[in-house]
Formats: sequence, C-alpha cells, structure tokens
Amino acid sequence: MPIFISYSHENKEFVDKLATQLVNRNVNIWLDRWELSLGDSIIDKVQDAVEGASALLIIMSKASIASEWCKKELTSGFLRELEEKRVVVMPVLLEDCNLPLFARGKLYADFRGDFDDGLRTVLEGIAKVTNPKLARSKEPEHHIDWSLDWGDINDHFSIILNFVEQSKDQPYSCLTNIQIVSSPEATKKYQKMCSNFSQDHAQSYIVEVVNEYFSKIADLRPLLSSEREVVQNIIVDGSDSGERYYLRIGVRRLGEDTGKDIRLNSTNLISRVNIHMKEVLVSSGDKA
Repeated sequence: MPIFISYSHENKEFVDKLATQLVNRNVNIWLDRWELSLGDSIIDKVQDAVEGASALLIIMSKASIASEWCKKELTSGFLRELEEKRVVVMPVLLEDCNLPLFARGKLYADFRGDFDDGLRTVLEGIAKVTNPKLARSKEPEHHIDWSLDWGDINDHFSIILNFVEQSKDQPYSCLTNIQIVSSPEATKKYQKMCSNFSQDHAQSYIVEVVNEYFSKIADLRPLLSSEREVVQNIIVDGSDSGERYYLRIGVRRLGEDTGKDIRLNSTNLISRVNIHMKEVLVSSGDKA
C-alpha cells in the first residue's frame, strides 16, 4: 500500500519536490498526476487509492483548505483512523492557514521554514507504517511491541522474533522469543529469493510459511504458571524438498507475580508479523 499525497495543484512545485525526495528514499507514493491516465474515472481511482493507502500525507495550505477535493480526502482519512484505530492522516504544513478542527490536535511536519527539517519529520512518520521489521500492535486492553532480527547460525539462515505484550491493567509483561533456523535447503532458497527479489521479501516468505503451518493446527497457547521460561520446539516443512524450519518458542512473564496462571496466544503473534510485513512490502512496491 503506497503513501497517498493529498494536495492542491496550486502547490504542485512543492509537492513534486517532496514526492521526488520520498521516491529517492524508496517510499512508494500515490500522486494523481503520476497515476491517472487519459479516460480514467478520477473519482473511482482517487477513492480506491485513499482507501488502500498505508497513510495519507495531507499538504495543508490556503489553497488545499479551500479545495473540496482535499476536504473529502481529509475526511476519508480521518474516518479510516476511527475505523482502524491507528494513525492514517499525516499533516504537512506548507504555510500558515486555518487548519480544520480535527487536524489541529495532530503533530504536523512543518515546511514553513527549513525543507530538510520538514522532510525529516515526514520520513520519521512514514517509517512507522513502512518498516517491516518493527511494529506496535494495539488492542483495547493491551499492546504488543515486536521486532525481527536475522543472521546465520552455523551457516544456517535464522530469524529471531521478539515480542513484549503489556496489558493496561496488569502489573506484568509477557516476553516471547521465537527463533527460526532454516535447513541447508531452506537457506539456499532464502539466498535465491534475496537475489531475485529482496531480503525483506525473502524474510517475509519464511514468516508466511510458519504462519500457514500454525493456521492449520490448534492454537499454540503456552501456559505460564511460574517465572520460568516455557519452551516448545517445532519443525515446519516448506513447499520444496528438504525445506525445513526449526522453531524454538520461548515464553516467560516479567514483573509482579499475581499468583495467577497466564495463557498466551503465540499463534496470534506470528499472524500479526505476517500481516504487517506483507502490508509494508506491498506499500514499498516489493512484490513477488
């Protein structure tokens, strides 16, 4: 999913400069003048782009505030924020203007002074929805922070996933570490995918294989009854001969002992990573 840029054509020169800087940094963007062809339905194309974008960069200027098109795009973005419960609208302030009421409480990228300072803020905001290896998943009662690391173990390619789950109302956190070690055949396949596509794509493939395995079996729900780590070892077969992934899943809790057992859904954790990585890779244009 690309980054959609909403703007008034009176600000075309600035938008072209910003868009070029983003593309040079491998950000996949949707800009009407670059995407629309003769005969296209403007309303349908723009609506699809707004609904499918990772985020909306809203260029705020006197001209855009007065534009009915920009107003509709901004409203659509805020509706998505309410539905998806995440940041979708990222305001970019080009000049002093009368900001819409529901945009005034947002942190914006300020381009009224130095262009590079504003660009830095935009890139920091975009990174939150375009980094396939770091994310926070928010739920009403808790949030999960996770990261992906990788390297070789005895010449076998390996991925390490770390998750920290924190409940709003509980005095403890839960730590999950999932180590995925590839067989020699799986390592060769990973290296080939890196050459043909990209490193991120190859790593996403491994996560997807593991996620598909868990989706076909009963939920993996380790029970934490003490401070000790609970470990499970699983072998996952890939689609090719000899393609195997050896998983070590370690789960433990940190913080206060409430005297109650805790059961975690490790299957759900893998699913979150799989969804996030696929969405980010699509937004960056990295598709097999």
